[in-house]
Amino acid sequence: FNPHGLAQCLLEQGRAHDGIAFMALDHPAVREAVATLARQGVPVVTVVSDLSHSQRAAYVGLDNRAAGRTAALILARFIGRRAGTVALVAGSRSYRAHEEREMGFHSLMEELYPDLEIAGLREGHDDAQRNYRQTLALLERHPHLLGIYNIGGASDGVARALKESGRDQKVVFVGHGLTPDTRALLVDGTLDAVITQSPHTIVLNAVQVFSNLRRGRDPMSGIDALRLSLVLRENLP
Repeated sequence: FNPHGLAQCLLEQGRAHDGIAFMALDHPAVREAVATLARQGVPVVTVVSDLSHSQRAAYVGLDNRAAGRTAALILARFIGRRAGTVALVAGSRSYRAHEEREMGFHSLMEELYPDLEIAGLREGHDDAQRNYRQTLALLERHPHLLGIYNIGGASDGVARALKESGRDQKVVFVGHGLTPDTRALLVDGTLDAVITQSPHTIVLNAVQVFSNLRRGRDPMSGIDALRLSLVLRENLP
């Protein structure tokens, strides 16, 4: 979450490697580092979160606006006909992916579920302890909160706050990323749904981009769009 540190790291790695794939912070310092690497002939691929108006060679990841709309639909349908408040927790708006998921979430809620008020977004920097504190504050401020969408990681921090407050089976909770932690939370019913993408496919696609560039082909040649998976307790892989 330090754009200047990330930019410096990119430049250092570019001196030793033929290509770099990384999850981008959308910041001028990072864009400038990517432009410098491009001039030096070191291609850069953004994964999971893209870098706007940059000279990166390709982006490998989800349509994050669609992911946010999907989360909104699932959250609202699980809540049912009740009117009330829902909230969002994110890593950081510095991630374009998180910003786009937030935008998608808002757009679908405004279109289809105007009776659900959005309490706003709190940033936890994908840190379990920060997410725990942010969620406790949300629950205290909104004692009748109906749902939470965790746009980023560290869903275990959100879950801990829900469990300690006795709200884990009452608040609809949608998160991202299938991990050992989120699997356990799906099984015990704290998490209702997880939106995920295959890390293995992301890596393979990034390697294919570098292979295409080396052969003078279009960077995305032969690469299908990455599709999101919606995981519930009853369809755990």
